[in-house]
Amino acid sequence: MNKLKLNLIALSLLFAGAAQADEGMWLMQMMQEQNSIELMQKAGLELAADELYSPSGVSLKDAVGIFGGGCTGEIVSANGLIFTNHHCGYESIQQHSSVEHDYLTDGFWAMSLEEELPCPGLTFKFIDKIVDVTDIVNQRIAEGLITEGESLTYEFQDKLRKELYQQSEYNGRRGIETELLPFYAGNKFYMFYIKSYDDIRMVAAPPSSIGKFGGETDNWMWPRHTCDFSVFRVYADAEGNPAEYSEDNVPLHTPKHLTISLGGYEEGDYAMIMGFPGSTSRYLTRSEVEMVMNSENEPRIAIRDARLNVLREAMAASDKVRIQYASKFAQSSNYWKNAIGMNKALIDNKVLEQKTAQEEAFARYAAEVGNEAYAKVVGEIDAQVGEASELTYLWTCAVETFVAIEFRSPAQYMSELVKAKEEGNEDAVESLKAQLDVIYDDIHNKDYDHQVDCQVARAVLPLYAKLAGESRPDFYDIVANDYNGDYDRFVNDLYSKSIFSSRENLAKFLKKPTEKALKKDLGYRVSMSMTDNLISLGESKQRMEQVLAIPHKTYIRGLCEMKQERQNIPSAPDANFTLRLTYGNVKSYDPRDAVHYDYYTTLDGVMQKEDAHNPEFVVPEKLKQLYEAKDYGQYAMPDGRMPAAFITTNDITGGNSGSPVLDSRGRLIGLAFDGNWESLSGDLNFDNSLQRCIAVDIRYVLFIIDKLGGCHRLIDELTIDN
Repeated sequence: MNKLKLNLIALSLLFAGAAQADEGMWLMQMMQEQNSIELMQKAGLELAADELYSPSGVSLKDAVGIFGGGCTGEIVSANGLIFTNHHCGYESIQQHSSVEHDYLTDGFWAMSLEEELPCPGLTFKFIDKIVDVTDIVNQRIAEGLITEGESLTYEFQDKLRKELYQQSEYNGRRGIETELLPFYAGNKFYMFYIKSYDDIRMVAAPPSSIGKFGGETDNWMWPRHTCDFSVFRVYADAEGNPAEYSEDNVPLHTPKHLTISLGGYEEGDYAMIMGFPGSTSRYLTRSEVEMVMNSENEPRIAIRDARLNVLREAMAASDKVRIQYASKFAQSSNYWKNAIGMNKALIDNKVLEQKTAQEEAFARYAAEVGNEAYAKVVGEIDAQVGEASELTYLWTCAVETFVAIEFRSPAQYMSELVKAKEEGNEDAVESLKAQLDVIYDDIHNKDYDHQVDCQVARAVLPLYAKLAGESRPDFYDIVANDYNGDYDRFVNDLYSKSIFSSRENLAKFLKKPTEKALKKDLGYRVSMSMTDNLISLGESKQRMEQVLAIPHKTYIRGLCEMKQERQNIPSAPDANFTLRLTYGNVKSYDPRDAVHYDYYTTLDGVMQKEDAHNPEFVVPEKLKQLYEAKDYGQYAMPDGRMPAAFITTNDITGGNSGSPVLDSRGRLIGLAFDGNWESLSGDLNFDNSLQRCIAVDIRYVLFIIDKLGGCHRLIDELTIDN
């Protein structure tokens, strides 16, 4: 038996030993394969393994799905009703909002199915089946059909994905998507069969003063009082198949939906979360953690800060701009603050020192087992980090800058139009003109303000030049030579004189498209320069990642073996936006000397935080009336107070937003929506004493739907266990 296979067997046995109950985002199929449900049952779970995940029957996993492009949602009724976070539904709420119908400010409550609003582009995806395909990959390596390095490339994985799909029972089924992904840096591989629904409709959303209560100030903080939820519904054709929006579509009748518990929780109670955590990197070396801090987080903080300052001022001055940029601001702000908090937590929690200690322990382990590959692998990684850090820094600067600026010139289409015109190909000319018209409308859409974007460009372009130095794109030569370094004048011309800066300028170009006009157009020149720069950086970064792929695979395999052999503790794979389960307990914590944070908050805290002069802490009048009357109905705690939020030790990250927090019987008790400030280093290093998941209490959600929204029809649709 070869060494690779022995190592993979060792890795597969990770679930055999006792575990820290709180750490780990566990892949559902892997848990079933290793029969590790006993660990969870010892921690308090009252369900059997096939009630959590069953590849052939109905289980809890059938009530959880991917909401949109980066969140989790859960099915809470037999008619496809979805609960997720307010910030997950925020883009859809914003899309439907206008000055006349300001659902962001006022909230939205559909009082019938007919009032539920279609959300073009929004999807909801269920995981139908997960298959371990590691043996297939290893067999092809053993037979010499591919190298180990090739097995780690997207090209090979995508080719195998298509091959396996064509051989599967899913081939040809409507709405089926597939993914084949590496785990443990390519020591394991799994294939995912996913059912995607395209007709998703908005059902309910609280006012932002409730759904975003605390705003930027409270983001990533505990104690928290945000009722972070929104409600949507999955629609399908009459047979229950995925279908594009149609008035004939009906609510999806789902095989599984979550029961809701109004019984609450006590400190120490078992809690688990099923969802789609986006990305963690817990197997990095010390030098790679420093790269994250300095080459990713620092430039991200600087560039987003410049953009957010512009947006804050513009949004405060105009309700129209506030609505247009609400979702964009929230998305940018979220990971701006995350990057700040992560760097602080990495230092405060001494993660660099822990990584050094881990590498020293690994070196001793490598010597003890006589594994030469393990002995030298950290040095191999660290030898590449200098170049990788520089590339990562420049890539982050470029991406953050070019994402911040929305104005674009579709250079390729414009070049093709000029060429078609010169060749006398009138059919192509007319087709390209029509496409450019569509692209113009896509850029200058209802959620875009040309002057606001111009102000953003004035702020971030000179900052990018300062950060990138001599590695900046060559369009900066235009600023230096033609504008004498005057960025304001350059940006004003870019936004006023470029072909795509106005409908009039575009019409003039379309009437007479020439190469001369293109070559002197600022928008065209900047877009070409930006694109060339990104392509060059991207190719270099990809080559560097390929160089690091094999040593990473070796290092992660060795770390997992060491942890299992020395501590009898299994190691969970890093998150990669696949269905995971994490379990822990409801638990308070002590972040600093003489500071204790309780495990729950109540509506009392909302009223204590109220500040009529701060838009982040405004409390709606109706909520105050309900509070004064203590009109909480069946949703109150036994002592008569209204619960707001609670914390657990569950291991989560971005992508878990909207995930169901479940009790020991699999009943819904809350919606995960955030992590705590002290543990923002958790994506790189889990801290069992500080890591907390912040969730909105499901009783607060139902109270807002019922008593404030008056949408009792939704309460009647739920399965509620008192």
